[in-house]
Amino acid sequence: MNCYHCGCRLSEKDFCTGCGADVSVYKKIIHISNSFYNIGLEKANVRDLSGAISSLRQSLKFNKNNIKARNLLGLVYFETGEAVAALSEWVISKNIRQEKNIADDYINAIQTNTARLDTINQTIKKYNQALSYCNQDSLDLAVIQLKKVLSMNPNFIRAHQLLALIYIYTREYEKARKELLKCTAIDANNTTTLRYLKEIDLVTSGAEDKETQQKVRKKESDEVIKYQSGNETIIQPLNVKEQTGVSSLFNIVIGLVIGLAAAWFLILPARISAEKADINKELIAVSEESDQKTTEIEELKRETESLTEAKSELETQLQSYVGADGTMKASDSLQKAVRMYLEDPTNLQAVGDVLMEIEEESVEASTSEEFSLLYQKIMELTGPNISTSYYNTGYTAYKQSDYTTAITNLEKAVRFDPANGEALFSLANSFNKNGDKEKAKDTYEKVIELFPGTEKASRSEVYLTEMDAS
Repeated sequence: MNCYHCGCRLSEKDFCTGCGADVSVYKKIIHISNSFYNIGLEKANVRDLSGAISSLRQSLKFNKNNIKARNLLGLVYFETGEAVAALSEWVISKNIRQEKNIADDYINAIQTNTARLDTINQTIKKYNQALSYCNQDSLDLAVIQLKKVLSMNPNFIRAHQLLALIYIYTREYEKARKELLKCTAIDANNTTTLRYLKEIDLVTSGAEDKETQQKVRKKESDEVIKYQSGNETIIQPLNVKEQTGVSSLFNIVIGLVIGLAAAWFLILPARISAEKADINKELIAVSEESDQKTTEIEELKRETESLTEAKSELETQLQSYVGADGTMKASDSLQKAVRMYLEDPTNLQAVGDVLMEIEEESVEASTSEEFSLLYQKIMELTGPNISTSYYNTGYTAYKQSDYTTAITNLEKAVRFDPANGEALFSLANSFNKNGDKEKAKDTYEKVIELFPGTEKASRSEVYLTEMDAS
């Protein structure tokens, strides 16, 4: 355990021997975090994944830098089918500790396996589609989607639970129980799973008891008649009075019924077989038609996506021509700059301002050779002079400590003449004075690279050394 203040390794004392900081509370927090991690590890070993998740989250609440707890939490999430949550935990762990972190292996194992990554994406999409079908009361389609999800990711507990919930809603309790038992095999103490199982037990046991009671009462009412005589209960069989005169006729009727039933049951198997054959044919036809419709729908979806992408590309190309920074705008700006230069060659900054409106990307993206040649020609004629004009304005602002104005003008000077070393060096100094250390460093390095052996390069090296030291 290291000190949170100076990083020195802690001893058994309640203070850091390196910096003297009080670490008594810090030690307790770390110990509590490790205790929750150990509890989570024990629960994960006995497949109490829900309990493990709860304990590991508590561990991370006390110490978010507990790498072991975070990596184990990712593994538990992955075991329950929550691949996205697992990747999130591993990425956080990787950012906390860059080297010697097993989370790097977990991430690479998934990202380098394109098939697995595609399976994870498809699983999430199909599960979300199943939820949508449930909201639309299309439970049959939801069941189909969930079965596809579980065929790709059998450990996805939420998919098992949703499928079981649909079966409970449609009163297919045995199917629901099978799905929930699969959940318990993955996560033994999942609260949602246990609650669903309890509901199924209550419903099925209540239905069985009610059915049994109804059968018993019906049997008793059919067999006997009960009535009270004083303190005695008299039980008399039904139809006692009718047994004498009607018994022979009743026997004849029973014989006829038995004969008809025998004839019926001899014919019935053949009829059942014929009906089954017809039903199977209809099921095959419906299945083939469903597969064909599914294929057509998928093809239409792919065509729609392709057309959408093509439309987006065309819109982007159109915007590049007619947008605020497109080719047409650049052509207008170039013509304006040429006209202004021809009318007044001394008005260099005005010409420079118009040329600044032309993005370098527009020149490279232009399909017109004439446009590129004209742009290069005007830059050759005016570039160095415009650069000098902007440099004078920017350097004056730099001397007056107006670094924002200095940076604006000096950047323009460097753009119009990259060989203007004074402008580049003054730009680096302006960035430095303005507090933008990163840009200042980059610009000093450009001075050293472009103008080696000069005084500007030597001074840039000195400034870089001073900035690194500070």
